[in-house]
Amino acid sequence: MSLWKAAWLDATRRVERDLWRGVEAQHRVATMRLVDNREEQLLLEQLLEDSKPPLPPGAAGAHYLLFTPFRYVPDWPSRFRRPHEAGAWYGADDPVTVAAELAHWRWRFFMDSDGLREGQLVTEHTFFQARFAGRELDITVPPWVEHRARWRHPSDYSSCHELAACVRSLEPPPQSIRYESARREAGWCEVVFDVQALSLPRLHLQQTWTCKTTRELVMFSHEDEYLAFEMDKA
Repeated sequence: MSLWKAAWLDATRRVERDLWRGVEAQHRVATMRLVDNREEQLLLEQLLEDSKPPLPPGAAGAHYLLFTPFRYVPDWPSRFRRPHEAGAWYGADDPVTVAAELAHWRWRFFMDSDGLREGQLVTEHTFFQARFAGRELDITVPPWVEHRARWRHPSDYSSCHELAACVRSLEPPPQSIRYESARREAGWCEVVFDVQALSLPRLHLQQTWTCKTTRELVMFSHEDEYLAFEMDKA
C-alpha cells in the first residue's frame, strides 16, 4: 500500500535554491604523486578522463562538480536511489548539514575498512555552493510530513526508494525532492535528478574542510569553525 495519494504528487512547484555539497578533495593530489611535471599530469588526467563512463544526457558544458554524480551507476544505495539506478546529486541548505551527512558516510567507510577502524583517517573536502532551479517536490510539509519518520529512517531507505521511483516515472518528472536530513535535526536537504536544473553561478564560492574520523567521532574543521559528530557504534 502506497504511503501517499496520487494527488499529493501534484503539489510540485518551481523554486530556485542555493545548495551546498561536499566532495573529497583528492583528484589532483592523487595524480600529482605519480608524475614529474605539469605536462605529465595533464596527460595522466586526460587518460583517466577517457576511461570514465560517457557524460549523461544533458550534461554537455556542465561543470564536473555538477555532472559527476550522474555519470556513474553505483552498486550501492543512497537515500533516494536504489543500487544500479541512475545517479542523483545530493545537497543541503548549509555547510553544517553537509558535514553531518558526510560524517555518517565517512564513518561507515572507516568502520567497513579492516585496515582503518583501529586508527584514524584524515581527509580533505571541498564544500561548494550550487544553484538549483526547477520543479521540486517538498516532503517536509503536509501532507508528506505525516510520514516524516519513514523519510528520515537512519537505515531503511525503502520508502524513499519507492517515492523516488514514482517521481522519476512522472511525465514530466519533478527535478528534485526536498527532505529533512536523517543526520541532523531540522537540516534541510535536496536530491536532484536532473543535471540541467543545476548551475554554478559562483564557481569560487568554496570552503576547504579537514575531516578526522575515528571509531567514536567524526570531526570537521574549517578556519575557526569546528564540528564534531558522535557515532553510534551499535
